[in-house]
Amino acid sequence: MSAKEVVKAFYESDMANDANVVSEFFHKDCELHWTSSQGFVLLNYKEIKDFFKGTRQSYNSLRFEFTHLIESNEFVTTRHTLFGKTIENPESEVILAHFSALWEVKDGKLYRGFEISLPADENDFESLASYAERKI
Repeated sequence: MSAKEVVKAFYESDMANDANVVSEFFHKDCELHWTSSQGFVLLNYKEIKDFFKGTRQSYNSLRFEFTHLIESNEFVTTRHTLFGKTIENPESEVILAHFSALWEVKDGKLYRGFEISLPADENDFESLASYAERKI
């Protein structure tokens, strides 16, 4: 699989329900450098595994819409919006956040990620329109 195919397969996986998503897609020596509205966090394999365990306890489903998915050798850059259906309200899908990420793929797995996320504002139509444009 190409680096882009690995990244795409990860985002298309059932990460809200599949307990094997981390072992399937993340390298044992991985690092995720994540800057969000809560600040910066550096996650290793175990911490990523714990994060997705919490995700599975909160969401029935997660869905990603991409505006950009660009590959250069072992690096893949994404720009996307995350949508989710919570366990409390499984009939209603909400916009959770906008992301930009740079992934390095090694040995067919996500090895190093640099991610920035911001909460999505459903009332900011200009921002939502920006994420509606596709350049894949």
